Amino acid sequence: MAGAAIIDGYDAHDGHALCKGHMGVTVIPAALAFADATALDDWDELLSLVLLGYEIGTRSGIALHATSPVMHSSGAWNALAAAAIGARVLRLGVEQTVQALGVAEYYGPRSPLMRVIVHPTMVKDGSTMGAFAGVSAAYLAQDGFTGAPAETIEADARTHNPQVWGDVGSRWRILEQYFKPVPVCRWTQPATEAVQALFSTHPGLTHALVRSVEIETFHEAVSLACRAPVETDAAQYSTPFVVSAMLVHGRLTPAELAGAGLNDARVLELSRTMSLVESAEFSARFPAERWARVRLTLNDGTVLDSGAHTTRGDPDTPLSDQAISAKFRANSEPAVGEATAKRIEQTIQSADSPLSAFLDVVLTPTRLDAAAVTQRRDSPGS
Repeated sequence: MAGAAIIDGYDAHDGHALCKGHMGVTVIPAALAFADATALDDWDELLSLVLLGYEIGTRSGIALHATSPVMHSSGAWNALAAAAIGARVLRLGVEQTVQALGVAEYYGPRSPLMRVIVHPTMVKDGSTMGAFAGVSAAYLAQDGFTGAPAETIEADARTHNPQVWGDVGSRWRILEQYFKPVPVCRWTQPATEAVQALFSTHPGLTHALVRSVEIETFHEAVSLACRAPVETDAAQYSTPFVVSAMLVHGRLTPAELAGAGLNDARVLELSRTMSLVESAEFSARFPAERWARVRLTLNDGTVLDSGAHTTRGDPDTPLSDQAISAKFRANSEPAVGEATAKRIEQTIQSADSPLSAFLDVVLTPTRLDAAAVTQRRDSPGS
């Protein structure tokens, strides 16, 4: 539960376009928790748990969104991934596994995602409770607890599930995940990529030269319209704010999305005046594809058009191994220190490193002195 909350809150993770949400946020903490609880020391088995979680969870998400008019949060379907992982670890029988999946789907938070798009808060994408519900469901089923059938898995004509589950073992959904370059909502990122493209093609461009900004994108990204967020969660779900921060700072890191970054007058001025325009073409391509176009009108009247842009990190525009490694270091070192971050990376890359060594380093709490904790807690937007 804590691991999923941290990943969901940080919002720099992976996801699947057709699920309109995220899988690793629950799969990784669940796999690590079960590995720790059972003293697992087998890398192959841990990776099998991760693979299982991605395949079950991704398909559950696709099935749910294909059969429900409501866009549900990730916790609604990645709860089943955690339950599936638990069923394997606990060696549940077929009937107990069916019950675990049913309990996870029933108790998973089928929260309406667009509500938090309009009112972004710390409940985020529901994965905190999805992870909790899924792991709990496995233990409950082990103890004989029963649940209603998991509709997203149990195939029938009404839910069209054969189209989703018929290729298990031949089509690997884990290979279809995207990876975010920056820690904000994926729907905002085509526009930030467009801004970066303008910086590349116009080396002298700065925010001070910009008189107005127009973003043309798909409907859901236009809905992320908070202009002056007062907390990090709202900033991450704000198309105008993250684009403004990218224009002003040329980057998107936690510093631009928390604390003083939320009160940057230059960012807020651009955010409040930015124009958001829905494109019928881009909306028709969602959710399989996410696109945006940015037009900057400069003080001298010149208009700079980025052209249509999608995002890096999708399966067809993948981040390199070097880029992912750099992203890991940039995001982990401020939290756990350079030495610990390096140790984690080396442990993963070493063929003969025992899994127990990896679990020791990633599951050991980072110790902060009391003054630092108080300062973080009391700072605005932290």
